[in-house]
Amino acid sequence: MMTPCAIVLAAVRVRRSAGRLLLLGLLLIPLPVLQAADTPRRPNILWLVGENLSHDLGCYGAKNVHTPRLDALAAGGQRFTRVFATNPACAPSRSAFFTGMYQTTTDTHHMRSHRTDDFRLPDGVRPVTHRLKDAGYFTANIKTVAGHSVGTGKLDLNFVNEGPIYDEGAADWSVLKSHQPFFAVVNAEESEYDIYDRQSKSKQRVEWVGEREHVPHARPDSVTPPPYYPDHPVVREEWARYLNSVSGMDLRFGRVLDQLRADGLEDSTVILFFGDNGRLEPRGIHWCYDNGLRVPMIVKWPASFDPPAHYQSGTVDDRVISLIDVTATTLSIAGAAVPATLHGRPFLGGAAAGSRRYAFAARDRIDETRQRIRSVHDERFHYIRTLSTGPTFSSLNRYKEKCFAIMPVMRELHAQGRLTGPALELMQRTGPCEELYDTQADPHEIRNLLGSELPEHREALARLRAALETWMVETGDRGAIPEPDSVVAPFVKEMDDWFGTPAWARQ
Repeated sequence: MMTPCAIVLAAVRVRRSAGRLLLLGLLLIPLPVLQAADTPRRPNILWLVGENLSHDLGCYGAKNVHTPRLDALAAGGQRFTRVFATNPACAPSRSAFFTGMYQTTTDTHHMRSHRTDDFRLPDGVRPVTHRLKDAGYFTANIKTVAGHSVGTGKLDLNFVNEGPIYDEGAADWSVLKSHQPFFAVVNAEESEYDIYDRQSKSKQRVEWVGEREHVPHARPDSVTPPPYYPDHPVVREEWARYLNSVSGMDLRFGRVLDQLRADGLEDSTVILFFGDNGRLEPRGIHWCYDNGLRVPMIVKWPASFDPPAHYQSGTVDDRVISLIDVTATTLSIAGAAVPATLHGRPFLGGAAAGSRRYAFAARDRIDETRQRIRSVHDERFHYIRTLSTGPTFSSLNRYKEKCFAIMPVMRELHAQGRLTGPALELMQRTGPCEELYDTQADPHEIRNLLGSELPEHREALARLRAALETWMVETGDRGAIPEPDSVVAPFVKEMDDWFGTPAWARQ
């Protein structure tokens, strides 16, 4: 029989043995399990990126479009009205919002630049996907959902030597459920042209990608094109085709949203839908007018996460936001560090700084066409400064000459002396010049207020001039540094081989 003292000593030995076993067991637990226990639960993040569109959705009041899925997303989420791209063309714009740094600072401001040289992003500038990988996110560029093509897998970044942008083998939606938290991007292809093969030139007609899969709600006789174009059958036809392509985009994004719900991921995924740059029309894409820069944005917060500051479902947000803010906002949503060096700021969450006062943009060389244009929006006014010389809108860009059927119509009517009003002014405009528009009173930007004597217009002009000049200096705008002719020459040759030079341009 054990004495009371022996019983106590035995109990201590048992506890010590149990403690050693517990410690050994803890040491044998795989490290990721311990980390997972200490890591806060984080939402998945889905970017739905529309190609080349402005506020051409039903939820923005657009007519002759059928966008029920994005309209429903807006009804259950938050719709933004003053979001602006930093460039009116895809590659420079994407290079900016994919890094959170202005393209004019990082030397990615020219269209289709740095694809074949040894260029690397400046120190400290990184793609958002690399920062999210460091934070434990799986990253995917989705092209297919349940056997359907829904995205292009587009990158179109003006940097190519930074290593893989996304995780390998992450193009099909099916990989996401087993790789959470994930950051996934679906790049729509609808509002885009499909150009005929450059070598065989087999296609005789430029196609709108969205026309392959859409409900034809818009007809040439039912649409109302903007007043800066002539009233012409070709203009009406092209406008209807564009609107129908937006309807096609809604169909494909609908498939993505359906699969998100079917997989039980809807309540754990933050959805950000936005356009990469403005509308696919001659005075939209490539130009720093409002319709070339203002893009739609809808954010839908998942039910299983508490909503952040500045978010309320079913509302409209009129704050001035730049696409440069998307990276900072995404990192904030992910709980990742938001570097102080980023030009963007979070517009959702506790760290959100509220409304920015200005949204800045810049356009530089596109293909063979050299232009230098800068722009700044506030809540009401839009100031545009063209620093380059020569024709602006009527300058030769052979991609647009071939793809935009409206361009040769306007040139022909202009040569015949049949253009009037805003269309004529557009064809006659030359740089250097300045433009000031009241986007509330004049949403089509056809009344230049530069010479206005009204005090509010004079004040806006002086204030926006100063803001733009300050931004150009503070961000180290590299647009004043000319590209060598040897860099531009291949683009000139490519366009000449592809399209040739129109007769009017040879005269």
